[in-house]
Amino acid sequence: MTNIITKIMRTKLFTIALMFISMNMSAQITVTDADLVDIGDVIYQATDSTPSNTITIGNAGANQTWDFSALQVLEYDTTEFVDPAGTPFASAHPSANLCIEEDNQYVYIEKNTSSFSVVGFDAVPYSFLVAPLPLVYGSSVSIPSSVLIDSVMPNIFFPDSFALFLTMGQAQTIDSIKIVMSLGSDVNVDAFGSIIIPMGTFDALRVKNDIVTTTEYFAYCTDTLFNINSGWVSASALMPPTTEVQSSYQWWTNDVAAKFFLVQIEVDSIGGIDVVEFLHTPSFPSSVTNLSTGNFNAYPIPTTYSLTVDAKNNELTTLNLVDVKGKLIVNKQFTTSIDLDLSQIAKGIYYLNLNNNEGKSTKKIIVE
Repeated sequence: MTNIITKIMRTKLFTIALMFISMNMSAQITVTDADLVDIGDVIYQATDSTPSNTITIGNAGANQTWDFSALQVLEYDTTEFVDPAGTPFASAHPSANLCIEEDNQYVYIEKNTSSFSVVGFDAVPYSFLVAPLPLVYGSSVSIPSSVLIDSVMPNIFFPDSFALFLTMGQAQTIDSIKIVMSLGSDVNVDAFGSIIIPMGTFDALRVKNDIVTTTEYFAYCTDTLFNINSGWVSASALMPPTTEVQSSYQWWTNDVAAKFFLVQIEVDSIGGIDVVEFLHTPSFPSSVTNLSTGNFNAYPIPTTYSLTVDAKNNELTTLNLVDVKGKLIVNKQFTTSIDLDLSQIAKGIYYLNLNNNEGKSTKKIIVE
């Protein structure tokens, strides 16, 4: 009887274990175009340019956990996605169905069932894959190289005598130099699991993107004797071609609270982390500490054209002025006092964030 009970218990435990494994594996997700931004969406992003040592890209594979809860908001950015129709360069990008304005430059985007891609900047067509769709663990896409820059300039670098060398005696002068830069990429969804960021915990896919940039040089050599052998030839003997690989990692989710990548980490050639961008939820205090009684003093408030900020402890202080949407307007550092020129910003309510070794303070600023 005891042996029978033991066998039954083992069978049940084995069945439960299989169920658990099945449930755990099913945690991997698929991200489709329906999960990403649309017209009218606003994405709030932050940048941590000096991330903690606890921030690592982790490993490839299934059921990973990435703890990015230590990320700090050092800079803010707000991106609003609008309808391309009515924007200045919409006619140059007929496939675009989204548009954003960044630093007075319009970025045109096409989102469809197979990709989320940039298709142009202002009036210039430019194709760059942000993410292949749908995103699913194990998928990969290789994007062939396409010409990014094809620029010609007068030859001021090499003596004409080099033309004989480049053309094996067929031409006598070097008139122009051409630089051709091509860009391709390899995209791999190499991991899935759970990611923790300051705004919460999400199921996520990790996407590794290797951008390969190749630069080649050409010389236009002229046959001044017979005028039959003029043309472009490779100048690699004088300027060897170069290839550079820039790697980055992104974490995407199908959670409706995101609609964009949760985290993006750019790494250097030896795998070190350069900078981290991450999704955040802007939050502004309903009541703000009076800085005149603390470590800082800001005046006048309300203000019209300028604002003076004093630090009473003479420590290096980081100053961020953001609007009510979290967009960074001013970013400065000072020790004793600083005068901010506000004459070029719109009237309204802003928040002054001050941070030094002794802590943080926030002040509501009204520009009239």
